[in-house]
Amino acid sequence: MTSTTVLLVRRFLTEAARTPVNILTLVLVPVVFVVVAAEPLADAAELLGGPGGPAVQTATAGWAAGFIAAIGMYFQVREARAADRRLVRAGLAPARLVTARTATGLALVLVASAAALTALAARTGWGDEPERVLAGTLMYAVIYLAIGTLVGALVARPVNGTVLILFVWILDVFLGPVLGAADRPATRILPTHFVTLWMADLPSGHGGRIGDLGRALLWAAAALATAWATVTATSRTARRRGRSGQLATGVRMGLREVARNRVLWALLIAVPVVFVLLAVATTPDEPTTISVRENGRTMMKEFWLPDVHGGTMAPIAIASLATLAGLFTLLDARTGDRRLALAGFRPLPLLTSRLIVIALGALVATTASLAVTATVFDARQWGWYAAANALIALSYALVGVLVGPLFGRVGGVLIAFLLPFVDLGIEQSPMLRPAPPAWAHALPGYGPGRVLTDAALTPGFDETGSLLIALAWLAGLVLAVTLLFRSTVRPAGAARRAMGTQVPPAGGRGAAT
Repeated sequence: MTSTTVLLVRRFLTEAARTPVNILTLVLVPVVFVVVAAEPLADAAELLGGPGGPAVQTATAGWAAGFIAAIGMYFQVREARAADRRLVRAGLAPARLVTARTATGLALVLVASAAALTALAARTGWGDEPERVLAGTLMYAVIYLAIGTLVGALVARPVNGTVLILFVWILDVFLGPVLGAADRPATRILPTHFVTLWMADLPSGHGGRIGDLGRALLWAAAALATAWATVTATSRTARRRGRSGQLATGVRMGLREVARNRVLWALLIAVPVVFVLLAVATTPDEPTTISVRENGRTMMKEFWLPDVHGGTMAPIAIASLATLAGLFTLLDARTGDRRLALAGFRPLPLLTSRLIVIALGALVATTASLAVTATVFDARQWGWYAAANALIALSYALVGVLVGPLFGRVGGVLIAFLLPFVDLGIEQSPMLRPAPPAWAHALPGYGPGRVLTDAALTPGFDETGSLLIALAWLAGLVLAVTLLFRSTVRPAGAARRAMGTQVPPAGGRGAAT
């Protein structure tokens, strides 16, 4: 590469390091999926008919590397448009710009793979075939590099782009060959199907001369070509002028406004389908043993797995949707709330109105998910089952409110997916362990999760103590949100006094001096 290209790559990598979400994913994703969730996911894979064991733990490195690379490249492409337009107009050759962007993407692949493999080495080591683990992880990252590039070229808003990458990644991981059967024909279209089979050394039964490794290499090569072509097409748009460019801008702005208002509504349909219906469709026909309370006694009972799996997946979908609802509601309204407070809107009615909106969003998420769940699952106590899911939704909606100011929109979307997954999908799951571990009692899903299990699987209610824990969590979260609201939206009187003025008394007298 020429000195100009090297300089551009260095500058592009510096910009990537300044993006908070890139740093968040680089640390958080390997820790969650490789270190924390690897063993529970292996247990879940065995339960769902997959290989489980080392195959899942090996694949987690690829999952982490792929997600990190996709997010990193998404922000590279999304944030590069204005800068690339100026560079091309200033005389930089488009081919050189494309080379620098692609080289930056490959550098992100190496960084993502290094982070994931380091976490795997600390967790279990690289196994007996480290070269297979290394090559597979790199192919994961390359394939998802292309996905991040495509999403970055098509989706301008970071929240929508991150959600779309998450959606593709969820489908790929949870319908892939290590969390289910490897011989399902429909799953062969998933981006990393063949990479996973080869990386985890699983027998696939796919015919042909090139084998799973050959197919995986073809996917990786096609991904690189796609990334190159996408970056090239994006750089060429920088040279467009006149009416065609204005038309494209107008269309993009119109689509952006539509997406801004309706992305959450689309998720109300997509998330329950993915978490509930697809989970049920891929559940093996076999029994499972779950710990339940009946008449005050804890006992182990056997259940038919396809009959109960959908009921345990519903709260994960509900919690994710509710967290997003709380996150978006407060962040979208924050600037307007400050103006309302300055205009004289009292803090208590303003806070109450926001809490009502957040609660309605949580209840809509609950209703949408329960409507889907009811088609595949029959709870023993529907009233308590719905109440438990509503408690989960309300609690996680308030968690979303608290997460927003800490992590922002994009980081908050990641937390909205990861926290319910770890809490409800792993630690509170009745199918993965007889009872939640001691540390998981401190999570917001513990109380309502125990109520939900009792209502879903037994004819009588025996979880009064857990219900009180859930209500205590809800009260504590309301208090935390109230304190946060008071600190971020100052009352009108306080703001005016800060500016050196004072509101006249209600009796009509002049302002005090």
